[in-house]
Amino acid sequence: MLVDSHCHLDFPEFDNERDEIVARAQQAGIGYMVTICTHMSKFEGVHAVADAYDNMSCTVGVHPHNAGEEGPLATVEALCEQAKRPKVIGIGETGLDYFYEHSPRDAQQDSFRAHIKASRTTGLPLIVHTRDADADTVQILRDEYQKGPYPGLIHCFSAGPELAAAALELGFYISISGIVSFKSAQALRDTVKELPLDRILVETDSPYLAPVPKRGKRNEPAFTAHTADVVAELKGVSAAELAEKTTDNFFHLFKKADRGQATCG
Repeated sequence: MLVDSHCHLDFPEFDNERDEIVARAQQAGIGYMVTICTHMSKFEGVHAVADAYDNMSCTVGVHPHNAGEEGPLATVEALCEQAKRPKVIGIGETGLDYFYEHSPRDAQQDSFRAHIKASRTTGLPLIVHTRDADADTVQILRDEYQKGPYPGLIHCFSAGPELAAAALELGFYISISGIVSFKSAQALRDTVKELPLDRILVETDSPYLAPVPKRGKRNEPAFTAHTADVVAELKGVSAAELAEKTTDNFFHLFKKADRGQATCG
């Protein structure tokens, strides 16, 4: 069994066939999925999707792209209140994105710190998005960790060994997406090859970043298996062992997730 630790099944790209997508994921061996919140204003819709399926959970948070507009909604108190719901197993996604800069950097940083405090308060893992902002991401994670520990992961990891080392030092996990299969991603593959197997998760980030051989298509949780195959080859283990390890890692990190609800096949 595999877990898609990061997808966006509330997005409109899935509105007309969500049941079929979940069924295809189960048939492909994806036994559990986490649908990720990117807007506080859309949290109820994210939660409703997760609530419709036994083998799905969700998170609560604001993507850095939306921090300027929605960051004020993601107060520590609001995040912690929504995190009380049984289906909510993580905080985020949050972080920094200096590639697009759809939101001001200071707004992104303030929102990031609020999410970290909510993670520390609730004990739920922090889901971190970082792009072209590695130095500031690491600085904020370390600054906040000095105030008290919190669990977390770097999602859709596409950086180099320096960010990986910093994340691992904090006890974080690293989630690998379909990018690892792209022809242009040899540097990423070199980094993934060196990651400890007990800190790796896999994800789709669907509907984005479909892995080879599905690249160019709309991504969906069933395609997690293609990413897992690449990671297994890089780590020199069988697909079965990679599935077992990454699934164990997921449930070790996301302690609120109910492994008994996972179903596939």
